[in-house]
Amino acid sequence: MFIENIDPVIFTLGPLVFRWYGLMMVLSFMLGGYYFIKNGVRQGIDEERLLALLIIVILGGILGARVLYVLTNLPAYIPAPLEALRIDKGGLSFHGGLLGGLLGAWLYTQRTHINLRLLMDLAVPGLAIGYMLVRIANIFNQEILGRPAALFFFEQHPTQIYGSLIGLISLLIHNYLVRTLPARPGVLFWLFIFYYSLLRGIIEETFRANPLYLWGYVNELWGVGFFTMTHLATPFILLLAWHMIQRYQYGRQPF
Repeated sequence: MFIENIDPVIFTLGPLVFRWYGLMMVLSFMLGGYYFIKNGVRQGIDEERLLALLIIVILGGILGARVLYVLTNLPAYIPAPLEALRIDKGGLSFHGGLLGGLLGAWLYTQRTHINLRLLMDLAVPGLAIGYMLVRIANIFNQEILGRPAALFFFEQHPTQIYGSLIGLISLLIHNYLVRTLPARPGVLFWLFIFYYSLLRGIIEETFRANPLYLWGYVNELWGVGFFTMTHLATPFILLLAWHMIQRYQYGRQPF
């Protein structure tokens, strides 16, 4: 969704610039952290340890998200390398954030002996909320734009809205599974990875104006394009998630 003259800045205070993207990130951390600690205490985990872990996971997630984004967009940062530090302007990779956060959590649990799989499940609401809110922030930054579509009443697909809805749907699915599925620790996390990746690959990436590889097909009437890098990676992510679900739930190798 492209909106002319939209301002990514909320207000300035001297040299400080407060942006919508930063606000949505802070809200994501606050809401996700609240549910992480609340549900963790219910599971009998010490609140102070949860808070320390949350800080480590947030820092690791931000670092991983930024590093992977910069690496996948490296030519844009070669002329101005210091721009790689400007996360307030956007540019975070969801999968990089997952990897960075998981690495931080794994390092912490090696010393504290907390069940890492249980912590992964506790992180799902925050991940879904974060994706939902950051996609709204992408509207203000005018990024994650959709392809033009001649068939519809809009000029181009509002892929930021599609992504935000994917985050909301993922959260609703998770809340339903928590109440109905007798899953072992770690299964709910990998289920989230599975249905999130499936929804993103089918919906958001199909209508998003990303570079195309292999086939490179675009239908200008419907505003769809195949295949983006995420399209190509999605089947492998789904297989990995399904493998881990089977392994965690049944304690065996499915393949």
